[in-house]
Amino acid sequence: MNQQQAGDKWFQDSAARAIHEQQLEQVERFNGRAAMLGIVIGVLTEAITGQGIVHQIGLGPLVDGYAACSAKYLPFCF
Repeated sequence: MNQQQAGDKWFQDSAARAIHEQQLEQVERFNGRAAMLGIVIGVLTEAITGQGIVHQIGLGPLVDGYAACSAKYLPFCF
């Protein structure tokens, strides 16, 4: 590999790394905004319906079962 080819490979590698970092930054920004939007929607729905976020996503029986464990009503209580 001569000097010109080595320089070209270095330039291509550094350009590819810069493009990857830029794409990663855009994806992470989108994920953060989507998460914030989801939390806001969950809190607004909780305010409207009176059901917590855990109940909204279908995990309410698990939380309710855990609360009932103090009375030893469920078989998986410790």
